[in-house]
Amino acid sequence: MKIRINQIPPEGLELEEQISAQVLDLETESIKFRGPLTVKAQVSRVTNAVIAKVSVAGRIFFDCSRCLRESEAALKKDFSLHFVLDKGDVEINFDPDIRQEIIIDYPIKPLCRTDCLGLCLKCGKNLNEGKCNCNN
Repeated sequence: MKIRINQIPPEGLELEEQISAQVLDLETESIKFRGPLTVKAQVSRVTNAVIAKVSVAGRIFFDCSRCLRESEAALKKDFSLHFVLDKGDVEINFDPDIRQEIIIDYPIKPLCRTDCLGLCLKCGKNLNEGKCNCNN
């Protein structure tokens, strides 16, 4: 999401864009996306600064770290970005800051649910689907 500074009117500007996870380089070994992210921004300019209130929404897909089942979760994050302008600045690219704000909230050990029982250590059965028969 890029914006030319001289296009920000005194009353501010509202932007909405669909951005793919690939453009923002968001996918990792454990976190995947299957659709675009919706990014909304309210941008205003105050003297030598630009302030953006940003809202990002989308769906993330991951393998549960306990039972290894693929799961999905909603991604919803609101944050503010502040840019101090230099005299030569013509354009602001929000993408690196949006990427950073999203990645900082990635779960270290994603779970399909908080009470996930995981896999049996002996036979590998998913204990969320019932008990196993290996006396563990």
